[in-house]
Amino acid sequence: MGNKFLIYIFTLGFLTLSQAQKKKITLEDIWQGSFRTEYMDALRSMKNGTDYTVLNFNRSPRSSSLDKYNYETSEKVETIVASSGDVPFFSSYTFSKDETKVLLATEIEPIFRHSRLGVYYVYDVVGKNIIKVSDQKIQEPLLSPDGSAVAYVQNNNIYVFDLASRATKQITLDGSKGAIINGVTDWVYEEEFAFVRAFAWNSNGSKIAFLRFDESNVPLYAMDVYGQNLYPFQYEFKYPKAGEENATVSLHMYDVSAGNTSDVDLGNAYYIPRIKWKNNPNELSVQTINRHQNHLKMYSVNAKDNAVTLLHEEKDAAYVDITDDLTFLPDDSFIWTSEQDGFNHIYLYGQDGKLKNQVTQGPWEVTAYYGYDEKRKRIYYQSSENGSINRGVFSIGANGKKKKTLSAKQGTNGAAFSASFTYYINTYSSATAPYQFTLHQASDGKQLKVIKDNNTLDQKLESYELSPKEFSTISINGNDLNMWMIKPADFDPSKEYPLLMFQYSGPGSQQVANRWLGSNDYWHEMLASEGYIVACVDGRGTGLKGRDFKKVTYMNLVKYETEDQIAVAKKLSKLPYIDENRTGIWGWSYGGHMSTNCLLKGNDVFEMAIAVAPVTSWRFYDTIYTERFMRTPAENPAGYDDNSPFNYPELLKGKYLLVHGSGDDNVHVQNSMRMIEALVQANKDFEWAIYPDKNHGIYGGNTRLHLFSKMTKFVKENL
Repeated sequence: MGNKFLIYIFTLGFLTLSQAQKKKITLEDIWQGSFRTEYMDALRSMKNGTDYTVLNFNRSPRSSSLDKYNYETSEKVETIVASSGDVPFFSSYTFSKDETKVLLATEIEPIFRHSRLGVYYVYDVVGKNIIKVSDQKIQEPLLSPDGSAVAYVQNNNIYVFDLASRATKQITLDGSKGAIINGVTDWVYEEEFAFVRAFAWNSNGSKIAFLRFDESNVPLYAMDVYGQNLYPFQYEFKYPKAGEENATVSLHMYDVSAGNTSDVDLGNAYYIPRIKWKNNPNELSVQTINRHQNHLKMYSVNAKDNAVTLLHEEKDAAYVDITDDLTFLPDDSFIWTSEQDGFNHIYLYGQDGKLKNQVTQGPWEVTAYYGYDEKRKRIYYQSSENGSINRGVFSIGANGKKKKTLSAKQGTNGAAFSASFTYYINTYSSATAPYQFTLHQASDGKQLKVIKDNNTLDQKLESYELSPKEFSTISINGNDLNMWMIKPADFDPSKEYPLLMFQYSGPGSQQVANRWLGSNDYWHEMLASEGYIVACVDGRGTGLKGRDFKKVTYMNLVKYETEDQIAVAKKLSKLPYIDENRTGIWGWSYGGHMSTNCLLKGNDVFEMAIAVAPVTSWRFYDTIYTERFMRTPAENPAGYDDNSPFNYPELLKGKYLLVHGSGDDNVHVQNSMRMIEALVQANKDFEWAIYPDKNHGIYGGNTRLHLFSKMTKFVKENL
């Protein structure tokens, strides 16, 4: 017994010593790039199916190159173009359909979340010469199918630049800031329908279909920009808040040879969230959806006479999601994804819009559609059928038979297929494995080669104190909710630890996922090394558990989500190793709304909360997002007000930190200002910070380091 005791003491001492030798993660490590992960940037298959291209960057000297690699060997075949001499540093690329031209983006300047201004060049792959498209910064340039011209938007008008003659033709004339936008989306479409380019060439380059936005009657939002000047100035843009007027959107058709534009009559279409040409150059598909976003219609437009016919429609008691999962096959039959059976699945329709068959089915979700192999009649996709926190890659016959598992290693698998569907490059990560890029056979998923494995990062992290996420489920309010927990590396179940909960909770979102660490995860690891337990639970309304689980929050955003997080905190606090008197919660954006609500409505459960860039009233947020889940304030006033925390500031008992960027174009600082005023008038003590001119991401320079230093200090002092 004595020997066993000595062995135990020795082992315990060894483990303690080895743990003590590990470095603790610091905020500087996180925010100054110590854990930078290597990727394969802008990976795309060449049309030949045997090669792929990747955009490579060098930090010193700063340079970029577009390189071609062979799938089978993974060896570089050639450098197609590199920045040097007449070719400036470029940050993205797009090939013409025949791959004889490549469009290069330089001097990129962000506008909002997705939109960019830039100087663009066309590089001739055969002739090895380069042409600047415009001397001015432009938006969303797009090569014609034959690579002879570039269409783009400048100052809200559409232009076409002919590469041979170097002539530019303006095809819309009425573009005006704050009034008329041609060819790109307004703010709310960009943010909520997630696209910017609102024009498209047809398959032979004879027509350009485009959207026109008349935002003249959309209310104006203005925010002060402080900068370095003596006087601040106001940045103004049109932002339709819930219940307010949206831009009037219309569809138009430009005939390239005739040089004229015609209108397409879509009746009473309210939103036009997608346009996409079919393979037939005279057929355009157009998706429209009503203001409630519960009735989607897809039309087919005949480009010869602009005749409109209904091709497909979907209705839902709550809302219909807009996705990019629409693929027209060679005969213009089409593949589509839908939640109509309760889970997101793939469907095959004929060119006449009649259902041929449901391709996938089961109590799991298709999470990405990768493509259709015409030769083998197979569809490739990603799904959660190996568990909602995991992602696997699969193939299946277009008839829904002979499904094959291609990549199913526990964790998150994603795929980029060759044009011939002979190969795919798999991107894999898990909560314990950084990104790995491997080459596989598309026929059976057999791994052929490791391309990039991030071993350098993996080895570096071995010297740091890390605790793996523990995945589990927790039964809350009649549902088994996904959860992860991070415990201190020297966790002792006989001790009590403070608990910090993290969540986002937005509709269809997922934070509990078996994937590699993000910056928040590294911060959570750092807190665990300081003696905190960190946990995250995806409550009702989040994604990957079916339509009904996601849409139960309809008309009552944040109500059920808040109830779930409060119940989680109560249940976890009963664990013997959790100190029930030291429970905190934090979140960003939707998660900031949640953490604020939890602290107020769960004031007997939570002792502390941090809210970063929170919504505090859905009345302040935009039409498309908010009305999708809540309808308008006039239709649902209680849904808007019963869970807006500045309506009950008197409930605050715990410690509260509120943070916002004054330049947030998305969740306006107005949300925090109203919350601050309500708390002041209720004479409540709290802390707050405003980051001048910072947007919803609150970053730039040392901003994130400063923010997380403040958050860390607040956690340590109050939890």
